[in-house]
Amino acid sequence: MEIIKQVVGIDISKDTLVAGYGTLSINQEQKITPAKTFDNNLSGFRELISFTKKNKGTLTAPLYFVMEATGVYYENLAYFLTEKHLKVIVVLPNKTKNFSKTLDIKSKTDKLDAQMITQFGLERQMQPWQVPSPLMKALKALTREYNSIKRMAAQVKNQIHAKEYSYEPLKESLKRSKATLSVFQKQLKEIEKQLKELVQNDSDLNDRINKIDKIEGVGFMTVVSIVAETNGFALIENTKQLTSYAGLDVVHNESGLKKHKTTISKKGNRFLRQAVYMPALSACKHNQRLKHTYIRLVIKKNIKKIAIVAVARKLLVLIYTIFKKNVDYVPNYIPA
Repeated sequence: MEIIKQVVGIDISKDTLVAGYGTLSINQEQKITPAKTFDNNLSGFRELISFTKKNKGTLTAPLYFVMEATGVYYENLAYFLTEKHLKVIVVLPNKTKNFSKTLDIKSKTDKLDAQMITQFGLERQMQPWQVPSPLMKALKALTREYNSIKRMAAQVKNQIHAKEYSYEPLKESLKRSKATLSVFQKQLKEIEKQLKELVQNDSDLNDRINKIDKIEGVGFMTVVSIVAETNGFALIENTKQLTSYAGLDVVHNESGLKKHKTTISKKGNRFLRQAVYMPALSACKHNQRLKHTYIRLVIKKNIKKIAIVAVARKLLVLIYTIFKKNVDYVPNYIPA
């Protein structure tokens, strides 16, 4: 029977990756092997290649490696396979999640997930993964370094505040804390300067970021962080995917007469979620349209955090719209 497609579906976590192999015949018949676990490192990647070759045999049908964009854990494998000139597909987790709901799967394990991803790859037509350009890769590394140092600087600031207001603080200890803070602040300025130089060297990217930078409450570091984390929104096809990727999609928990607390999924890219949260707080004060949204939700829900998350979601959609369409920012306009 002629095989027209081969797929290696991979479920990836911090330490391991679980892979299944499947084929699709010209008669649309599927065969999926039991999944196997490998280490999420170079040695495991090589074992994955051997596993694939063993299952593939002499088949010449197109072969695809399909995986989810789970945090940063998929990146090393995706780069490794791409360098081997293999076809890599990276999909947003919400796509496989929606697909899994159509299957009669009652249990959830890594091996079952790998087989589900394999089946997803066999049944769907998808765009190959776009390897981030050297510029995007550098922007992501620098923005993550910046945000990490910023968190450490905030901790040191709190320590200094506590020491200054404590009874007879040790002068030497306070001096060291201030010196540490000074180092962090210097590093933050250096990284921001480096980021601006990189962006300015790309006229199109610089133009798009400058347009977004005009939004009230949004600064350069926020915009460049969001652009870097989404690879210029390369995988994003619509706003629903975007909010899901950020983990800002609403999750309802209702069963029969029971209605539990509504939350956000938090299953997306935490760096993207963090990048938009603080600007949302600022936008609640300085952007009249978003301020109105915030006040309305606070009155309705009586929970400020829900209102802030809603503003963060709208702000992210606004940034996405301006970047993708490359249009000027219209004050107080938020797309539905």
